[in-house]
Amino acid sequence: DVLETQEHYKSRWRSIWIMHLTMFLSSVGFSIVVMSVWPYLQKIDPTADASFLGWIIASYSIGQMVASPLFGFWSNYRPRREPLVVSTIISVAANCLYAYVHVPHSHNKYYMLIARALVGFGAGNVAVVRSYIAGATSLAERTSAMANTSACQAVGFILGPVFQTCFTLIGEEGVTWELVHLQLTMYTAPVLFGALLGVINIILIFAIFREHRVDDMGRQCRSINFEGEESGVLDQDAEGNIDQVAVVAVNFLFFVILFVFAVFETIATPLTMDMYSWTRKEAVLYNGIILGVVGVESVIVFMVVKTLSKKTGERAILHGGLLIVLVGFFILLPWGKKLPNIQWQEIKNNSIPRTMLMPFWSLQAMQLPSNRTAEPTGCPVSQSWCLNTPMIYLAQYISSDILIGLGYPVCNVMSYTLYSKILGPKPQGVYMGWLTASGSGARILGPVFVSQIYTHLGPRWAFSLICGIVVLSLLVLEIVYKRLVAFSVRYGRMQE
Repeated sequence: DVLETQEHYKSRWRSIWIMHLTMFLSSVGFSIVVMSVWPYLQKIDPTADASFLGWIIASYSIGQMVASPLFGFWSNYRPRREPLVVSTIISVAANCLYAYVHVPHSHNKYYMLIARALVGFGAGNVAVVRSYIAGATSLAERTSAMANTSACQAVGFILGPVFQTCFTLIGEEGVTWELVHLQLTMYTAPVLFGALLGVINIILIFAIFREHRVDDMGRQCRSINFEGEESGVLDQDAEGNIDQVAVVAVNFLFFVILFVFAVFETIATPLTMDMYSWTRKEAVLYNGIILGVVGVESVIVFMVVKTLSKKTGERAILHGGLLIVLVGFFILLPWGKKLPNIQWQEIKNNSIPRTMLMPFWSLQAMQLPSNRTAEPTGCPVSQSWCLNTPMIYLAQYISSDILIGLGYPVCNVMSYTLYSKILGPKPQGVYMGWLTASGSGARILGPVFVSQIYTHLGPRWAFSLICGIVVLSLLVLEIVYKRLVAFSVRYGRMQE
C-alpha cells in the first residue's frame, strides 16, 4: 500500500463522478417514457390492453433483476469499463428499437415489451456503479459518495418526466424521415434523446473513467480490475470472511424498503380517486405535483444525511428511517366515522378497467378519454369495503406523503452504505448485483400485492399489512444490529 497522490485523488473522484452520471442516465432511461408509454402503446397496437401495459412497465425491473448479478460478476474479474460500456450500448440499442416499434405491421406491443426489457437489462449496470464506488472510497468517504449516487438517481427519476413534457411540443405527428423510416414524435424523441445521452456516457467512460481502489483508510491499493494486472491480487486487508448473516439481513431490509415505496407510488392515484372523488385529470395532476415535491424532498434528504451520519452512524439513521416510514403508513389507516362518497354509476364499455398491476399503470390509464359527459367519481360500489370503511382525510394523505418522502431516501442510502462496508475490500460486484436484484423484485411484487389487497379488502387491511412488514424489518434490524459493522472494524483493523 502507498499513500495516495494528488493526481490519483483527482482521477479517482473524476471516475466516481462519471459513475454518478451513469446512475443518473440509468434512471432517466426508465422515467423519460413513463408518462407516454400508454398512449404510444394504444397508437401503435390497438390490441394492447391495460394488463399488457402492466407487463411493459414490469419488464424494466425484470430485465434489471436478471442483469444486475451478471454484470456484477463480470465486474469482479474484468475491467469495469467492459460491463459499463456493453450495458450502455444495450440501453442505446433498446431505445432505438423503441423508436421503431411502430414500423412492423403486427405484434408491435411485443416489440415494445422487448425494448423496455432491454433498457432494464442495460440498467443492470447500477450494480457495477455501486461496487466501483464502494471500492474507490474510504470508509469516511463512503456515505457521502453513496448519498450523491442516490441523489443522482433520484434527480434522474424527477427530470425524466420533465424531459418528456418538453418533447410533447413536437406533437403526435412530428417529423418523418422517410429514408430511415424514422418518425420523430413526442413518443420517440425522448428515447432518442436518451440514446444520445448514452452515447455521450460511453465517450466519457473511455475518456475519463479509470480503475481505482483504496482501502478502508483511504490508502491506494492494487485493483484486480486494472488492465494488465494479474487477476485475483488482493492485499492482506481482504483476508477474512464476509458476515453472511449481515449480508442477508441487509438484502431483506432493502427489499422491504423498495417494496413499501413501490406500494406507495402505486396506490396514490386510485386511493385519491376513491377517497376524494377526484377525476382522472385531477388525480394525475395533483399526484404528479405531490410526487414531484416528494422527489425534491428526497434529494434534500440525501444531502443532509451525509452530514448527519458522521455524528450518529449509519445503523441509527437506518433505524430512524424505518420508524418514519412506519409512522407514515400508520397515519394512512382509516379513522373516524365519515365514509367516502360512493360511485353508484356503473362504468361500462367506454371506461377504464380498475385493475392495478404495476407501478404507474393506474396513473397512465386514468388519462384515457371517456365518451361520458359526466365522469363517475368516488369510491366504486364494486369495492364492497367502500360501504363500511371510513375515508382517509386529505391531511392524513399529505402527512403520509411527507413522512414517506423523508424516510425512504434515508433508508435507501443507509442500506447501500452499510452493505458496502460489511462487504469490505473484496470484489463487491456480485453482492451488489444481488442487492439491486432484490430491489427490482420488490418493485415487481409490491404493486401486485397492494393492488389485490386494496381492491378486495380495502386500505385498512392494505396499510395494516404494510405496517406489519415494516415492524418485522425493525425486529430484524434489532437482531442483527451489532453485526452491521464495517469489515475492517469486525476484524479489528479499525476503530468503529
